[in-house]
Amino acid sequence: MPLLSSPMRALAQMVFLALLGALLGTPSLLHAATRQFSVTAPDGVTLAVQESGNPAGPAIVFIHGLLGSHMNWDAQRASLALQGYRLISYDLRGHGRSGQPRAANAYSEGRRWGDDLAAVIAATGARRPVLVGWSLGGVVISNYLAAHGDRAIGGAVYVDGVIELGHPRQIKPHPAVYRDLNASVLATRLDAQRAFLALCFATRPGQPTFERLLGAAAMASWDMQAAVFKLDAPLSGLAKARVPVLLLYGARDALVDANAAMARARQVNPRATQLVYAASGHAPFAEEPERFSRDLAAFVAAGVTGAPNDQIAGSAAE
Repeated sequence: MPLLSSPMRALAQMVFLALLGALLGTPSLLHAATRQFSVTAPDGVTLAVQESGNPAGPAIVFIHGLLGSHMNWDAQRASLALQGYRLISYDLRGHGRSGQPRAANAYSEGRRWGDDLAAVIAATGARRPVLVGWSLGGVVISNYLAAHGDRAIGGAVYVDGVIELGHPRQIKPHPAVYRDLNASVLATRLDAQRAFLALCFATRPGQPTFERLLGAAAMASWDMQAAVFKLDAPLSGLAKARVPVLLLYGARDALVDANAAMARARQVNPRATQLVYAASGHAPFAEEPERFSRDLAAFVAAGVTGAPNDQIAGSAAE
């Protein structure tokens, strides 16, 4: 059988990668290719962890937001730009398939959320992973940094991350939605969850994806939702961080004031760089997934090679 010429080999490789991307983009096949296991947090809460991608590649740990789950990162798991990386995610306490403790302090004490992240990093053996926290996931990163410092990580990305929970200038007001997220009437609560999720997007995802997100939101612990808004968000660790920090926000965010949040983060850590997606809302990783994945890959790669912060931001913005 004759060998393929170099151009033909390249074409065959492109076709194979395209087919692989199409297959991985199918939710059932994507999830079948993901290793799922559990990790126990220091306070005994069981955390559902997921891993895919290249087990020998640079590690990225994804941390979802309020009422979310690991499914928020499906587009990144399917992205060809990230297939060379080790992709790790987990369901936050009170979310998805993770444990749902009843005590209020299991959710209001930020150290517990930071310890959860530390437990996932330790259990997976991830070597200097880059942390990617969306919305509430930003508070988790801040709590991790405050409790554990940045020695075990390679960088942090705040994706429309909450810098100070409940701050009137950083969190846009939706009093009726937040009130009804804790309604005792199930129908009222579910309607509020739908309204909250709609606010996450300037460009809403397709109906099957949106319905899947609604299902994940409905699984979230009622005890968590009652206590999480009292969650402390210390910034001492962010202030001391020497690893690269990227603030990636959507300009059309309806939940977090992107300018105010980024300004506060850069006041705390002037070394942080920022990248704004003009067309995205609160969830740029879902609204512009391929761009986000390429920018994330560039940020991680630049950090691995030791590029300075300004060069990392320039690489991400291209």
